[in-house]
Amino acid sequence: MNTKAPAIHIELGTIELVTRLSADIPEFENPYGPEEYHRRLDSSKHLILVAYCQGQPAGFKVGYEKPEGFYSWMGAVLPEFRRLGLATLLAEYQETWLRGQGYSSVTFKTMNKHKSMLIFSLKRNFQITGLIPQENPLETRIILQKAL
Repeated sequence: MNTKAPAIHIELGTIELVTRLSADIPEFENPYGPEEYHRRLDSSKHLILVAYCQGQPAGFKVGYEKPEGFYSWMGAVLPEFRRLGLATLLAEYQETWLRGQGYSSVTFKTMNKHKSMLIFSLKRNFQITGLIPQENPLETRIILQKAL
């Protein structure tokens, strides 16, 4: 039995890489293309992180500065790399970077249908700060914030 943990590390990433990874995330029904990433990121302070497992890109986290603070916009782990702690490592890296940049909080939105993301964020001490109701309750956006 091999009990050796897989080699995992986090690096700065590119828009091109995260848009390629997004295409393989089953929860993303219509993943954003590079144009939307450029629209949001090119004129703002931002951070693009990619998690690698055994040398393969396995997940990512992208955020950028908005007038009201730092917004953690997109993030996911490819299905075959889930349950290895990559989402936690990406979140910890982002939060450490944010503290170093002087941010006091981080905000993000998810949908009611993404239960695992809600559970993950609540376990990481995020607080629900708002709702954006939708006709389909599963599509309701949930706004969460964490003090750093």
